[in-house]
Amino acid sequence: MKKISILLFFILSILATNAQIVQPVKWSFSINNAGENKFEIIADASIDAGWHLYSINLPEDGPVPTSLVIEESTDYKLVGGIIETPTPIVGYDETFEIELGYFKNNAKLTQLLEITGDVSSIKGYVKFMACDESQCLPPQDVEFELDIPQTIIKQAGAASRIWSVFWLSFLGGLASLLLPCVYPMIPITVSFFIRNADNKVKAIRDGFFYGLTIIFSYVVLGLAISVIFGPQALSSLAASPAFNIFFFLLLLVFAASFFGAFELTLPSKWSNSLDSKVDKTSGLVSVIFMGLTFVIVSFSCTGPVVGTLLVEAATEGNLLSPAIGMLGFSLALAIPFSLFAIFPTAMKSLPKSGGWMNSVKVVLGFIVVAFSLKYLSSADAAAGWRILDREVFLAIWIALFSLLGLYLLGKIKFAHDSDLKHIGIFRLFLIICTFSFVLYLIPGLWGAPLKAVSTFLPPITTQDFDMSRGVAVTNSPTEISFSENEKIKEGPYGLIKYIDYEHGLEVAKAENKPILLYFTGIVCTNCKKMETSVWSDPKVTELLKQFIIIALYTDDRKTLPDNEQYISKQTDKKVKTVGAKWMDLQIERYQNNTQPFYVILDHEENNLTAPMAYEPNSQIYIEWLESGINKFSDGFSENNLIINEIFVEEI
Repeated sequence: MKKISILLFFILSILATNAQIVQPVKWSFSINNAGENKFEIIADASIDAGWHLYSINLPEDGPVPTSLVIEESTDYKLVGGIIETPTPIVGYDETFEIELGYFKNNAKLTQLLEITGDVSSIKGYVKFMACDESQCLPPQDVEFELDIPQTIIKQAGAASRIWSVFWLSFLGGLASLLLPCVYPMIPITVSFFIRNADNKVKAIRDGFFYGLTIIFSYVVLGLAISVIFGPQALSSLAASPAFNIFFFLLLLVFAASFFGAFELTLPSKWSNSLDSKVDKTSGLVSVIFMGLTFVIVSFSCTGPVVGTLLVEAATEGNLLSPAIGMLGFSLALAIPFSLFAIFPTAMKSLPKSGGWMNSVKVVLGFIVVAFSLKYLSSADAAAGWRILDREVFLAIWIALFSLLGLYLLGKIKFAHDSDLKHIGIFRLFLIICTFSFVLYLIPGLWGAPLKAVSTFLPPITTQDFDMSRGVAVTNSPTEISFSENEKIKEGPYGLIKYIDYEHGLEVAKAENKPILLYFTGIVCTNCKKMETSVWSDPKVTELLKQFIIIALYTDDRKTLPDNEQYISKQTDKKVKTVGAKWMDLQIERYQNNTQPFYVILDHEENNLTAPMAYEPNSQIYIEWLESGINKFSDGFSENNLIINEIFVEEI
């Protein structure tokens, strides 16, 4: 009977309001940055006087509760439940004859989410029911779609890069376990901790502090690098020819050490001093000194690995990157040695040290030489020398990895190598992988994209012959040439880039095409990866030809004329170079300073879509480009302003 009464009440309410549309609740939606790759979806309700909105928690036989529903996605996840503010008023409702919670004047629903993938917007709706003293309106749905602020996407990207540094360093630490100065530390560790064989509690305690000392020592080294140089200085290294040359030469020194030319060692008195302190102390103090001894003794061959990882982490431009890198590296070293300290008898099953350890060093030497070319390529690109074009780079890599394969086969020997009597299963696996990689690289000499290694290679526009176009391009404008009057440069796959903003805007108006504004960098790794992995998709290439591409290089070091230099309103620093000018433009308009960064504009410089950062998924990029083209064709534009990191859409 009660349910029938409620149904009749709704019918009468609808009939009473049929002559007049009543909208007592108005909603607005926003996104707020919550830090650590998290953001909040906020639904604000403005409620007319005399009306009320029900709470999200109501009895089953009551009215429809208010709810905030967010479209499901694998790119983000809900964190906790919906928070409603202010605290609902609780009172007896005569219509439904039960105690109910409700809001007057205003209400706010907040849902916390965490980014787990690549996402640029979010959709959902609120479901609610509003009543006054005499009537209730039927339940309504109000939909929303919000663009996620670039500051949040940038945070997620930074976290992703930090995790990449961590896992790269962790793998480096695992590889270091097999080096000649680390592997022999196993019996030394066991002999020191065998004293705890009959005391499990003490063994666990000492093993834990032993590993903690190793981790602490390496992390302090990483933090010292960050504090000395600072994040801004580290970031600028990536665009400096001098520092890239320095890194290249430094890695060659490390490689020479791996090949056996010399040993990198710390002063013997350091390790001798620590050894004596270990002998004189007992308890946890001796364990800590033992950990420090391990770090110093092992540095003779982990130094090159540590140096290589620090160089790579430092150029990320993030204050935490070197420390995170050393955390990953030291964790890989500390875990097994802590276990040997806790369970000293476990070493009986390990293989004895021998000539195979030198082979590990030589293999790492080849890899370090190949990796060092990345920095020489960056220096070449930044300075515009055109010494290390793409096919030259690939030719060197093909030669290096071919020599590595021959070394693994035993056809090449170094001074400290033992005779190779037979090829084991693991060595055979490495030989197959090495020569397979060489075969994969060869088509790149004729312009194949080589997406798997595109981030390491020079831009494809430095290729002297590109089979995809079937023509020699030696006389074409180069990817890294910045002459005084140059306003156009050849992009990849026959695309044209306008590198002067005003000139590109004029061309777009003349040709009646939408604008793809592209903030990029000469040595930007992710920019090269996007052009090689995504722009090489035939459908993407065809769509890009429908745009005027304005590519602004934020690390272009060419000096602006004196009359064009100015003080930035964003940083209060003097803008002296072309790259600094474009960076200032990006920060001023979009509150973003990462590359790549893409914006689709109309001729009035309004955004046609939400801007997009690094997006390796070709299909998502295609849909984004198509959306921009369609909106340009429809004459639609929206001014996408970012204010205090909050986007608001009123309905």
